[in-house]
Amino acid sequence: MPSHNAETSDQGEKMNILFLSIGRLNDLEFRGIYTDLLRQFRDKGHKVYVVSPREKRLNKPTEYVNENGVQFLRVRIGNITKTNVIEKGISTIMIESLFLKAIKKHIKDIKFDLVIYSTPPITFGKVIGYVKKRDNAKSYLLLKDIFPQNAVDLNMFSKNSLIYKYFRLKEKQLYAQSDFIGCMSQANVDFVLKNNAEVPTDTVEVCPNSIEPLTIEKDETKVRKIRQKYNIPFDKTVFVYGGNLGKPQGIDFLIKCLKANKDNNQVYFVIAGSGTEFNKLKSFFNSEKLTNAQLFAQLPKDDYELLANSCDVGLIFLDKRFTIPNFPSRLLSYMQASMPVLAATDVNTDIGKVIEQGKFGFWCESNNTEQFNKTLQQLCDKELRKQMGVNARRYLEENYTSKHSYEIIMRHFK
Repeated sequence: MPSHNAETSDQGEKMNILFLSIGRLNDLEFRGIYTDLLRQFRDKGHKVYVVSPREKRLNKPTEYVNENGVQFLRVRIGNITKTNVIEKGISTIMIESLFLKAIKKHIKDIKFDLVIYSTPPITFGKVIGYVKKRDNAKSYLLLKDIFPQNAVDLNMFSKNSLIYKYFRLKEKQLYAQSDFIGCMSQANVDFVLKNNAEVPTDTVEVCPNSIEPLTIEKDETKVRKIRQKYNIPFDKTVFVYGGNLGKPQGIDFLIKCLKANKDNNQVYFVIAGSGTEFNKLKSFFNSEKLTNAQLFAQLPKDDYELLANSCDVGLIFLDKRFTIPNFPSRLLSYMQASMPVLAATDVNTDIGKVIEQGKFGFWCESNNTEQFNKTLQQLCDKELRKQMGVNARRYLEENYTSKHSYEIIMRHFK
């Protein structure tokens, strides 16, 4: 496809790339699945433009700035986090038109070659349509979330409801507008094609969650220090869960597992995170007075990183009711720290299959406490953990780096 920049290289033509995000992308040097990918584009010489929201409560206007070689258009919108359902709903519906207005005002003279966006949300349709039509651009969807089906799975609303029908229509429109759909795993590819017959098979591919892996040195002194600071024992196998504690994680099963192991003196659990189910977990901790587990709300970022990297096994939980194949990006930080993984999930995701085939951990269904306990005991073997940790890091470097994702997207523009 024609490039609007004359300059070319062995990389093929340099492109103008528009990235739409609902997340606050404040700093490109910050590490994460999107920032790591955008740095790949920037470092390969493409011009990157990021449009992201700036909530009203920050009291800052819309701004258009260049930071670290990337153009940021931060659009002032209503509040979508830390607010009531009504404000969140109205603000979410408004995002699309506010983004469009800001693009027309601030970046009307840039001709884009490629628009990249991720789900959630599924409501960027008008923005994508406008840029595609105006610039004859291609579009690439990074599918991280299959909505509204995931909400149906968790009984948030039914398939007969108007809200479902509305969002399902939006979802289909989004797929129709996407020239390419990059899914997190093969199970996601299969799910999309099976449930959306109108989507052409050759447009859907695996473009996994990925990061630019850091080298994590396990410094024994630092490990001791951080474990001492948070009263975590040295003589037990420490299992860590870090991240969202909400409905998708099926917290009831996590509670069952903690309860089943409360007299197990070989293991210790560190649960750190926040979310709608945090209080449920907290009252369980308060009533059970567990001696081999701790629950942390928000830890300072550096402390959390250090603590998570000084544990022995990473945990992943997903609600057993899911019919859509989730693939939590949480997996990557465990692999980066050369840590084996124990995943308890529904049967529709293939994350367990990936973990077991890559020989870096175990999987069980998230309603099978017995199987969970069995694999838990296996992971108390230090030699096994060491080998699985090595495998985890290797698998990450061979399959899940942002360079891989960059190349998968760019294959279409060679």
